[in-house]
Amino acid sequence: MEAISYTKWSTMMKGFEIFEGIEEPEIDRLLNCLQPRVSEYKKNEHISIEKDGIRRIGIVMRGEVMILKENEVGDRVIIGKVKRNGGFGEMLAFSNSDQLNISVMASKDSRILFLTPKQVLGTCAKLCNGHKRLIQNMLKIVTKKGVQLNRKIDYLSIKGIRRKISTYLLEQMHESGEACFTISLNRKEMAEFLNVSRPSLSREMIKMKEEGMIDFYKASFKILDEKSLRETL
Repeated sequence: MEAISYTKWSTMMKGFEIFEGIEEPEIDRLLNCLQPRVSEYKKNEHISIEKDGIRRIGIVMRGEVMILKENEVGDRVIIGKVKRNGGFGEMLAFSNSDQLNISVMASKDSRILFLTPKQVLGTCAKLCNGHKRLIQNMLKIVTKKGVQLNRKIDYLSIKGIRRKISTYLLEQMHESGEACFTISLNRKEMAEFLNVSRPSLSREMIKMKEEGMIDFYKASFKILDEKSLRETL
């Protein structure tokens, strides 16, 4: 990793959640004050592994990353995906721990901007006006991530593959606002997210398609019978 000039990133990062409400000139001053680091990662390259843990807050400037729980034999559960504008490791800023024991892997070629918790919460040497707003934004993000983590725990407690699939697809439909939508997970990733085997997932989805509940092609889905899906819950 190497230090760089961040002026050229100010316009792009103005729309990022962590910089919400901070004007472009202030983002420029803030980045140059904090002096974060930027690294590039290739697809399927680990950004961190669970045994080492996440020690920095990452912001996805380009690409996409997966948050994982992995064991020694390579089994894994996908906690979630983070796309451009999103981040990971934010809970470090407000935690007594100096690391989070999860893995992060680039699912596409990615550029990640890294901040340390001390940089985020520490006193700004240049008294940047945007620093207070940055901390407020971080608190909002951590709260939202906590809700998402609780939802993931809910998925792990759901009994039955069909119930897991129905719950997930109904949530995706709700988020998109349409009966037709595309998910961000491929079939293997979807199985890992729902904590089921890929063959079992595929078999159950084919049955649901044959029963006229859903239609799908790769990552595209259409809810044909919402009532039947809800009755499985």
